[in-house]
Amino acid sequence: MQVWLEMTAADLGRGIGAGEIDPVALCETYLSAIDAHPLRDKIYARVTADRARAEAKAAAARAQSGHRLSLLDGVPISWKDLYDTAGIVTEAGTKLLEGRVPEHDALVLQNATAAGLVCLGKVHMSELAFSGLGYNPSTNTPPCVNDADAVPGGSSSGSAASVAFGLAAASIGSDTGGSVRIPAAWNDLVGLKTTHGRLSLEGVVPLALKFDTVGPLCRSVEDAALLTAAMEGSKAPDLRGASLEGRRFAIMETVMMEDQRDAPKGAFLRAVEKLKEAGAVIETIKVPAAQQALDVSGQLMTSEAYGLWRDVIEAAPEKMYSEILRRFRLGTEYSGPDYVAAWAKLEAARVAYDQATARYDAVLAPTAPILPPNLERLNSDPEYYVTENLLALRNTRLGNLLGLCSLSLPTDTPSCGLMILAAPDQDSAVLRLGEAAAAALR
Repeated sequence: MQVWLEMTAADLGRGIGAGEIDPVALCETYLSAIDAHPLRDKIYARVTADRARAEAKAAAARAQSGHRLSLLDGVPISWKDLYDTAGIVTEAGTKLLEGRVPEHDALVLQNATAAGLVCLGKVHMSELAFSGLGYNPSTNTPPCVNDADAVPGGSSSGSAASVAFGLAAASIGSDTGGSVRIPAAWNDLVGLKTTHGRLSLEGVVPLALKFDTVGPLCRSVEDAALLTAAMEGSKAPDLRGASLEGRRFAIMETVMMEDQRDAPKGAFLRAVEKLKEAGAVIETIKVPAAQQALDVSGQLMTSEAYGLWRDVIEAAPEKMYSEILRRFRLGTEYSGPDYVAAWAKLEAARVAYDQATARYDAVLAPTAPILPPNLERLNSDPEYYVTENLLALRNTRLGNLLGLCSLSLPTDTPSCGLMILAAPDQDSAVLRLGEAAAAALR
């Protein structure tokens, strides 16, 4: 049964469908692994054992009667602690929301439950999802699977850790500036940033509503496709026959390829060569619009975040981690006209980017230009915290700013991801590209 803890969600689902895996036994295997794990409390904010057992029992009955709800019916997953769960505390990683108990499940959780997925519990995250590093002294900082002294990436830090350490078959995170893709990359997982608006944000604690997206962290591209479909209540795209032959990719010479550390740079270059060997056509281009988008990102994201949370924060600012509080308060530096002007510039940058990349299937980049930063130094050196957080999120944040869908894949180097960015609403296409790329990278 221990092998179940390393299997993809899809393979577990196939095992259930074939009668080889009992959903109740599978659930108990995961619950036992969670209970026995020495880092359990650093990963899970709370385990929903009663709910998980009830859902697994129902899944087992459906499997026995031949009436399974989906391929993932009976598969246990975790949820980032900003997805509302009926009758279960949801605090979004902050003491500002301590003891908050929603009355209803988030809509994406309702849909996932309707597809038969089993909820193991809620996992830790960066405070109010406003950091790409995963360091959270207010609640807990989950571990990085590749470096015990480093942060795991955020803000979906516990989501990544729960899967990487074998304590969930997959996890659902959120991505406002890279919060699915960074922890996925730093923990050698697949992470999907969906197109903004594709998956419902109803019942999701917000950060910046015009950029927030829902997305899975998992062990395969197939899992990402199936989980997205489950949360949407739709059919997953068929990934069979996916190929890179003749597919055209661009690498942006500016912005995304700057200030890279040696390991991510080397991993990216080797990945590019493997994609070329698989038949991909890859060209280097310059896209000034990318920098133009980054130039207004602070105005837009901090203005939105502080606008949403100002009253709650200022009622009890002492409850927040100082660096997250400082980042929220940056939103005070911009006026209403500043915000409107920034949006106008971003819309122009989106048009220019779309024109520059229209002849390509997707853009390639390192998911992050850096490796996971050292936790002790982040705690003792505020300047290091700021620079590493901004650099970690630079490449991924462009995907949110430009309205793209995006997928991060593991490479041959631990904690180094390859990111594929495609046009808005091309989620199925980026998943097919990702399936072919993942095969080439093995």
